[in-house]
Amino acid sequence: MKFSDYKKLLKTHELRVTDCRIDVLDKFHHSSYAMSFKDLEEDLAEYDRVTLYRTLHSFIDKGLLHRIPGDEGFASYALCPQECGNHGHHHDHVHFKCKLCGHIECLPDFSIPKVEVPEYEINEQSLVLNGVCKICKKSIP
Repeated sequence: MKFSDYKKLLKTHELRVTDCRIDVLDKFHHSSYAMSFKDLEEDLAEYDRVTLYRTLHSFIDKGLLHRIPGDEGFASYALCPQECGNHGHHHDHVHFKCKLCGHIECLPDFSIPKVEVPEYEINEQSLVLNGVCKICKKSIP
């Protein structure tokens, strides 16, 4: 994507255009896996923690990123499909975490079945499958 594409995307999601937001979008667009806050902090060291944290949360609120809960208490983040926006997230896809490299990938072709629990209101579902990714599997003899 070009700068003008990022600028248009931010404006479409009612966000101000800033250098930090452009750089964060660029990182996610060039990554084939989900990233943690720590990943962003290491890659974008020119921005302070608070700015990166606020950027992530504004992207989640506006439907640009979704949060993937981690099994160690730390979340990862990935780009949302285009149908997400200011009015909520509209995807329930599966995620895959490799036990060898630790990368988390979105698997948008695999949906989580809708679960109904009597007397409970379900607002969000997540499913993380754990195993060995296709790249690491090739390196195993």
